[in-house]
Amino acid sequence: MINTNVFDYVNVLDKAADASWLRNEAISNNLANSTTPLYKRQDVSFEDTLRQSIMGADGTNLDSKISEINLQRLRPTVYTDSAASSYRLDGNNVDVDTENVYLAQNQIKYQGLIDCINQEFTNLQNAMK
Repeated sequence: MINTNVFDYVNVLDKAADASWLRNEAISNNLANSTTPLYKRQDVSFEDTLRQSIMGADGTNLDSKISEINLQRLRPTVYTDSAASSYRLDGNNVDVDTENVYLAQNQIKYQGLIDCINQEFTNLQNAMK
């Protein structure tokens, strides 16, 4: 078997797409609970973890840094956002308009990640021809 790192970008993009999917679920849950008293919105933390992994990796270029990333540590984390604050008298801190903007933004990000994954596979197919 040939030792290769051709799937390094695909693996990282896959983790980012998983995080985006999880964020979509969190936002959908926030919207579904927008009238639930005392509910606090949830979000997903991933981009900072990815940034830290890339910046902390050895290597002089992006390819070498991506190949050094430990995928096991590259996990999205769901957290409660602004648990101590509330915008309403019932203790709920979900703003439907803001959540819809976050949802649209996340859907664009997810589609971009899927497009990047597809492009990586297209590049691999072209290289094999």
